[in-house]
Amino acid sequence: MIDVHAHWRPAELIDALRERTREPRLVRNDDGAEVLRTRNGDEPLAKAFDDAGFHLQRMDRQGVTTSVLSLVGGFCWIESQPPDVSTKLCRMANDAMSGLAQKYPGRFSVFAALPLTDMSAAAAEFERALELPGVIGTQVPGNGFLTSKDAEAMRPIMQVANRRKAIVFIHHGPRPGDPFPKVGGDTDNARRRNGTLDMQASLSSVMVTLCMTDYLAQYPDATVVVHNLGGNIPYEIERMDHRCLLDTPKEELPSQRFRRSKVLVDCNSFGPRSIEAAVRLYGAERIVCGTDGSEFGCEWTANALKDADIGHDAREKILHRNAEAMIARATQAQREKLAA
Repeated sequence: MIDVHAHWRPAELIDALRERTREPRLVRNDDGAEVLRTRNGDEPLAKAFDDAGFHLQRMDRQGVTTSVLSLVGGFCWIESQPPDVSTKLCRMANDAMSGLAQKYPGRFSVFAALPLTDMSAAAAEFERALELPGVIGTQVPGNGFLTSKDAEAMRPIMQVANRRKAIVFIHHGPRPGDPFPKVGGDTDNARRRNGTLDMQASLSSVMVTLCMTDYLAQYPDATVVVHNLGGNIPYEIERMDHRCLLDTPKEELPSQRFRRSKVLVDCNSFGPRSIEAAVRLYGAERIVCGTDGSEFGCEWTANALKDADIGHDAREKILHRNAEAMIARATQAQREKLAA
């Protein structure tokens, strides 16, 4: 398995977390122990950051050959700081994750973090990060692509990705300044509403922007990946087609536009029936593995692919062949740039 959706919590950010006055931050609890405090509670310092040795042992147990590292959502606050602060912290995180890729060749690749409060600075850091060993693309927030109007601001990043034949991993999340999460913790089923209902609806909107407008036409050499099967599109496409036939019968069917698109999706957190629906819509060649970088996620995804009625060839494409080709293309492009 190649895991393209493996989040990371770099310990190199520990001093920056100590300086913060709002969550996430490091504080001392009632017992005097230092803990990472987030909106979800406290976590002991010993468990708050990721360890390469532990992660590699888990990868070996689960049959994961390569993990593509990206910042976990709770650490993406570094991207929303003022440009001078954000650039420094993003560089620190990117250098740290690249160091893992260099130390463990073939086991790790990296999606860079970017200072998103200044798109010129974000593009510059993307260019810099792509010079680092193992960096093959960037992770950016889904809210930047909810509509084509929103996506206009992301063009500097897309231009770098296209020029460098790099990958843009679009993950559900806010742009700097966006209210997030949408549902407060005092609402019933807040985690389900935020972590599934809003997430999947937002990713569906991202896919409509990417696949049903001409936004990506200017970026034929960029590779775009959206997580969680691209939202609910595999289940909503039949209704989209029905409404299209009723409302705009001369328009090309949405299903045809989604099938023709080159946007990839990962199968993180979904079961066999959903994967089957995604294969029917997108085709197996457009799906890669994602697990969130957790042991439970790896087991869940492996079992879902095992139980999905998609055939051996499709399963092999999703498990590793699609991601292998994607990573090789991006890696080769960066090597050629460095050699030029």
